[in-house]
Amino acid sequence: MKANSMKIGVMLLASSLALGTVSCKKKGCTDPTANNYSDSAKKDDGSCTYDEEPTTTTQTITKAGSITANETWTANNIYKIVGKVVVEDGVTLTIEAGTIIKGEQGTGTLASALVVAQGGKVNAVGTASAPIIFTSILDNIQPGQLTGTNLDENDAGLWGGVIICGRAPISAADGDVLAQIEGIPVDDSFGAYGGSIANDNSGTLSYVSIRHGGAVIGAGNEINGLTLGGVGSGTTINNIEIIANLDDGIEFFGGTVAISNILIGYQGDDGLDIDQNFAGSISDFWVVNGTMSDESLEIDGPEGTTNVNGLFTLTNGTCNSTADLKDKAQGTFNNIVLTTPKVRASYQNDCVDPKTDAFTHLTAGSPTLVFNNSQFSTVSVYTASTDNAGVNACTVPTVDQTSAEGVAISTTATGSNTSSYSWTWMSVNGHL
Repeated sequence: MKANSMKIGVMLLASSLALGTVSCKKKGCTDPTANNYSDSAKKDDGSCTYDEEPTTTTQTITKAGSITANETWTANNIYKIVGKVVVEDGVTLTIEAGTIIKGEQGTGTLASALVVAQGGKVNAVGTASAPIIFTSILDNIQPGQLTGTNLDENDAGLWGGVIICGRAPISAADGDVLAQIEGIPVDDSFGAYGGSIANDNSGTLSYVSIRHGGAVIGAGNEINGLTLGGVGSGTTINNIEIIANLDDGIEFFGGTVAISNILIGYQGDDGLDIDQNFAGSISDFWVVNGTMSDESLEIDGPEGTTNVNGLFTLTNGTCNSTADLKDKAQGTFNNIVLTTPKVRASYQNDCVDPKTDAFTHLTAGSPTLVFNNSQFSTVSVYTASTDNAGVNACTVPTVDQTSAEGVAISTTATGSNTSSYSWTWMSVNGHL
């Protein structure tokens, strides 16, 4: 019995040692992609090691001249615009969410701008957490950031802006259905805009911030933050910020596009400027004038004899300054908060008889300039007319001022919903 017991003990010990040896062989790194992969390991013991991931370096890619084939700008790079970068007819430029584009300094013909020519498209679709940002080359903002640290609301005119030219109707002077966009020399064909395609599609802009633009191109002439010439209703534009532009925030030259959720701040001229009988709509907008700003809103009607019946619509807007309604302005204000609407009147026959202008559109039996549920201090009628000799300035008759006050009646309005702008430079930098 004793001999058998010893045999059994030896066998158990040998078995235990064998199991221990097999167990050791089972453990190790089982990931074939690891530096220390073991093909004999049956169970991973967490010991795998790997080469470090290569560090991604942000590149600055310079863009100049025409874009003649579809291309995409990606968020891991910074794109530098030098001069006019033109998206040609039939070409689509796609810009990824979070991409930063910086414009080079320059004035006159050397001013930098992204131009979408007639028939071209830009699809720039950002998000609230990753907006697409157009700014100056002097801005120290980097990919992944919502703001730089070295520029503020007083830094304007450091580059040009964004210009979109479409084929929707306009009302230009002399009955022209085509015109040359502001900011582009007349001999550059890519500056043409206007036409007869009301639903023309120039692409999409969404969650886009345009900063520190407005380069000077001539005496008293600067580029707008966003210029829309004959842009059609097939184009999608929403969630746009324009900050510290030397000229207007957004200027419309005719067109039919509907835009929404717009924030404009500290512009050098007007916040929203409407020309050539813009017949589209602007909803949910906020204009914050700075000390160097002019009007919150400047609105003109048709310049020529074509497309004279289009009406703009402004809905849910808040402005901290005035609206200048001039040159036959016609359209509707719905739930707009501002300080004073200034309405231009024109006179003839030695200042006796009114001519067609914003005032007559406001006070007509069937008015085409209308205020609905909008809030302001008082309406003010003014004129730039002179007598027949062109010497003495006309005076607005009291009856005309009274007539305007009788139809433009202020009520309590809520204006724009400020929660829409949490993603913007203005919000991030504490200016809302």
